[in-house]
Amino acid sequence: MNDLSLGNGHPNGHTGTKPRATFRELLLEGEDAPDAAPQVLEEQALEIVDPAHQVLDVQESNESLPPVEVRVRMPAAVPTTQVGSVQVECADALSRYDSWLRPTVIVSDGPYGLGLFPGEMPTVAGLAEWYAPHVAAWSRLAQPQTTLWFWCNEIGWATVHPVLALHGWQYRSLHVWDKGVAHVAGNVNSKTIRRFPVVTEVCAQYVREAELPTGDGQVLPIRHWLRAEWSRTGLPFNKTNEACGVKDAATRKYFTQDHLWYFPPPEMVERLADYANLHGRAEGRPYFSLDGHTSVRAEQWAKMRSKWNHEHGITNVWAEPAVRGGERLKNGAQAAHANQKPLRLMEMIVKACSDPEDVVWEPFGGLCSVMVAALKCQRRGFAAEINPDFYTLAKERLRAENSHQRLPFML
Repeated sequence: MNDLSLGNGHPNGHTGTKPRATFRELLLEGEDAPDAAPQVLEEQALEIVDPAHQVLDVQESNESLPPVEVRVRMPAAVPTTQVGSVQVECADALSRYDSWLRPTVIVSDGPYGLGLFPGEMPTVAGLAEWYAPHVAAWSRLAQPQTTLWFWCNEIGWATVHPVLALHGWQYRSLHVWDKGVAHVAGNVNSKTIRRFPVVTEVCAQYVREAELPTGDGQVLPIRHWLRAEWSRTGLPFNKTNEACGVKDAATRKYFTQDHLWYFPPPEMVERLADYANLHGRAEGRPYFSLDGHTSVRAEQWAKMRSKWNHEHGITNVWAEPAVRGGERLKNGAQAAHANQKPLRLMEMIVKACSDPEDVVWEPFGGLCSVMVAALKCQRRGFAAEINPDFYTLAKERLRAENSHQRLPFML
């Protein structure tokens, strides 16, 4: 979780004088994000300066003015560090998403609602509203292959989950980081705690479900798209088995309408498309097309869902001590960041749902552990960190890591 430095209180800079919006309006607030940049430019000051460098108020004078030069205060350049295959910017992520390559992985480790950092809200009240514009931007720029890992505490994640669901993120699993009893050893006052000590954080996994255009003008989720496209052919559904060269797997798995639905392998979808275009009604062709001109191919279909590189022996409970020793970044004798994540966990989740050269986002960089993992795993990375002190530590950390790795792969 990074230092939010929420000096503007709200991601869009409002301080709370407008009428209170409905809960749904708050959750959908980020939908106008693409217009944010022009709005910032409109707010830049325009100075008209005479040769003697006196600022003139042209709106309050009708007198003729001496020759003037016009200066526009342009936004300051965003401090940016590129190290190997990753790029880190000292900025609010909301202002940077549109300049980044579209992600295969997003790792969010933002506010928890614990008040641990300057400007962070002390409770989860307002947490959903804070995340809403970020979630909207993630949804707008995500791909069917994108996986989101959302770090938080239990109540924080539960508070933000409706925002994620509203914007089309499909919950896949909740993972528990168990730091072990050593995390609280000697730090528990049994007279005042009145609960069991907390040694966990959670990381929720979300994916996207692609919505595809049908030949008759609809846009449908994948499982409904498959049925709609086959229905357009005029062929009975039992012919899908013949198309795939199977006994009954197509009707039982790929075209079922119940919970047993199964994402068809790429080669099966290509067979379905070829069979449909050969035997289906001529006037409806092409069938199973993503662009309206050619039928889908196996390599295209493989990109229609999130990636997953399975490793046996890993469950949804991650027993890993909190960061200590040489991995812990420090300012003098003190930890540089209150919530530095173990690099092993970050590498694990990046590897699980991406391949080399895929793009990884870390919107709330902190010390940029995700970018270190991306660098080590040869992924391309984009991160933002709004706190200048953390940004400086992160870029030094990445440079040190890159000097050890000596990776030739560049962004």
